[in-house]
Formats: sequence, C-alpha cells, structure tokens
Amino acid sequence: MIRPMKIVPTSAQHSVEINGDTPTMRLFALLEVIASKDQFFSLQELSEETQLPKPTLHRMLQQLETAGLLQRSVDGRHYGTGVRLRRLAEKLLLNDVSHGARHAVLRHLVEEVGESCNLTALSGSEVIYLDRVETAAPLRFYLQPGSRVPVHCSASGKIFLSEMTPSQRQRLLAHAPLEAFTPKTLTQMDQLEQEIKQIKRQGFGLDNEEFLPGLLCVAMLVPNASGRSNLCVAVQAPIMRLTVDKAMQLLTPLHRAAEALSRIETDALPDLSGASA
Repeated sequence: MIRPMKIVPTSAQHSVEINGDTPTMRLFALLEVIASKDQFFSLQELSEETQLPKPTLHRMLQQLETAGLLQRSVDGRHYGTGVRLRRLAEKLLLNDVSHGARHAVLRHLVEEVGESCNLTALSGSEVIYLDRVETAAPLRFYLQPGSRVPVHCSASGKIFLSEMTPSQRQRLLAHAPLEAFTPKTLTQMDQLEQEIKQIKRQGFGLDNEEFLPGLLCVAMLVPNASGRSNLCVAVQAPIMRLTVDKAMQLLTPLHRAAEALSRIETDALPDLSGASA
C-alpha cells in the first residue's frame, strides 16, 4: 500500500513534519506549509518549524525558487510565494469544480436584486473576478471573469483588508501606492483604516464611485468555517439605479447568497474521515 503524504502538527514543538514517498511529494508538502504563511520567512524560521536540516531545506527552496514557485525578498535572505504559484492558485479558483454551483447562486441573486453580481478573491494587492453574472438592464459596466481591480478602492478588497491585522495591511500596501482612480478614492492609510473599522462593525463593504465614476458596489464576505475566507460576493450597478440607501436593502439577499456559497465550498471539501493511513 502506498503511504500517503501528510503534514502532521506536533503540538509540543509547534512544528510540522514534511513527509512523502518521493522528493516531489515532499516538495509539495513543503509548499503546503509555505502557502499557509502571510509574510516572507527565513531559512532559519522554516527549519525550526519543519525540523528539516538546513542543507536539505535550502536545496528544496532553491528548487522551488528556480521553478518560479517561490521568490526571495530584496534582502536575499527571506522567501515568499512566487508569481507562478499565485497564478496556479488563481487558475484553480477560476476553474474550480464548484464553478457551476457557484454560478447558479450568482444567477439567482441577479434575478432577485436585478443588478450584476460577481464572486471575487484576493490576489496579492488586487481583487480578481472569479465569476460574474450580468443584469439584463441596458446600462451596465462590463467586468469579465479574470478582471482585476485594486484592493484599496473596491468593496470586496476593503473587506479582505479588514480580515488582516494592521501590520499585514501595511506590508501588503507598502509597495502598492493608494492610487486615486476617482475623486472619491481613499488615498491615505488613515482614511482606509477608518473605513476598515466601519466594515468590521457593519459586516459589509461599499465602493461608492471609488474605482469607476458612476459605479456603486456592495460586497459581503463568504463565510469559511475553517478559517479566514478569501471569497466575496458583490452587487454592482450604476448610481442612477443603485444608491447607498438602496444598496442597504440588498444586504439580506446578499447575505443569503454568501451563506449558499459557503455551503458549496464546504460540500466541495473531501471527506477524509475514512481515509486509510
């Protein structure tokens, strides 16, 4: 019987065991550990966490870096996820096996609220559109799946930022200037922090002409029972049809859609309770 690759927590040492039957599977196990991190890490830190010898770990990191799955920071001593790994994650989200079920939820939401709706995820300092269903109304903004918008001036993006600590937000936005796309764009960190505090209190985010003139968006986080979510569902419309007051009336159907999407994500997880060791 083939022994499955596993990552086993060791509570006493707060470490993880990198295990696998082949070098490739051990690299994959290491990638799983790295993908769970939200900041750059050093060889020393990763060695302490995984209990791998430094020469072995250094060789594995070099292989992953050469493949474009990892990248080094400017100091050359710290590592983070590479562009190729992030693009892989985006493609997995865009082509997820649950796409049909999620699309049906969006389609029902559009029928209920009468405006375009989309599903988004965080990708670096941008928000990526995973799926979108357009309204039948003649006046609408076209943003296709795969489109990207800056995190600081989108309703979904500000929700994702609200899930981070202040230091995490600072790191994410340090090299991404808060560009002014419209006169209403928040371009100062103190303004953005105030907005994030409000989002935490109210449970939804608004983009009131902050990215595109004439466009209003209201978004809500898709709950994730296992930890921090990286999915938002949102409604977008021209301000001539959707004011802030009208957007508040859409919170109930938006919440129902978020809960439905959360159930789809939960049902898509494999049941490992009967897996053999």
